[in-house]
Amino acid sequence: MFIALLVLVNIWSSDALPSILTTWEYPEASDIGQSDITSFDTLLGGGSHIDALVDGCDVCDRHPELCRFSVGPGRPNEEGETTLDAMIMDGMTHAVGAVGCLKRVQQAARVARAVMDHTAHSLLVGEDATQFALNMGFNETNLETDESIANHEEWVEGNCQPNSWKDVLPNPTENCGPYSPVSDELPSPPTSQLPSNFFSSSADNHDTIGMVVIDDGGRVAAGTSTNGLAFKIPGRVGDSPIPGSGAYADGAIGGAAATGNGDVMMRFVPSFAAVAAMGEGLTPTEAAEQAVAAIAAKYPEFSGAVIAMNKDGAYGAACYGYEIFPFTVRDEHDDESRFEYVDCITL
Repeated sequence: MFIALLVLVNIWSSDALPSILTTWEYPEASDIGQSDITSFDTLLGGGSHIDALVDGCDVCDRHPELCRFSVGPGRPNEEGETTLDAMIMDGMTHAVGAVGCLKRVQQAARVARAVMDHTAHSLLVGEDATQFALNMGFNETNLETDESIANHEEWVEGNCQPNSWKDVLPNPTENCGPYSPVSDELPSPPTSQLPSNFFSSSADNHDTIGMVVIDDGGRVAAGTSTNGLAFKIPGRVGDSPIPGSGAYADGAIGGAAATGNGDVMMRFVPSFAAVAAMGEGLTPTEAAEQAVAAIAAKYPEFSGAVIAMNKDGAYGAACYGYEIFPFTVRDEHDDESRFEYVDCITL
């Protein structure tokens, strides 16, 4: 299957460093002049590439209203609880810190950094990740909001539609759970078609902050933070905290980050694929396009996007399944962030 993707992109040389590339329209995560310490502020103040990455993601973690409530407190799972995923990767050392299904601790990106800085592990999940965060001095807090509680109540009143279940009883396209497996017949064979009751991927539902940061010395970092899919099954961990899926960085090449239908995207490690493609000589645009096209070829109903930036500050993006995909760029040439857009195709 041939898939064409139209990508709008600017290319900058290494004099653009330092540079920050961010998924979606999140200028608050990278602009100068915000009340928060943000990525570019950190770089200009002498902070490291990792400091800048964490500070940028932390803006959304602490102020979810700036990021459509898709990061930090916001979207509930099936039980009405909000859980968080985040990852930090240092492209210079390939060190990774990540958390999945983090509960009751708001600053997920900072907890991910603590995993990287204070353990030999790469990923901690669930209640144990929460206990680790508390041991590291983070505060326990309620991640539910008035809006998330109201959204969950409305979802339950609507017979829990949409959801992420299949091959269970009662019929998940019409009913809430609890569910049990269909026992008198074989499960449906594996398919690349998403269930009809599955929550569609959109800016309002699969919205992750993904960032690639390169400082003026060419040091690369990439990372993500999100509260994941709305009304997800409890325990679900998406692509965002998975190295190579949510984000990836290699100091000799560059970095990439992904956003979209994480349950599908993690099967293709698109961020790693984009960085590897840049390492083989593709431009960031071509690399992002190749990563997205590989997913769309197998899952034509999927929606998602990849951003990529090489070590010299040249960048690109590609998307599929949306009408357009916005991303944010900030570099030495600008006094503030600028939005750029990719036109996506449909099959």
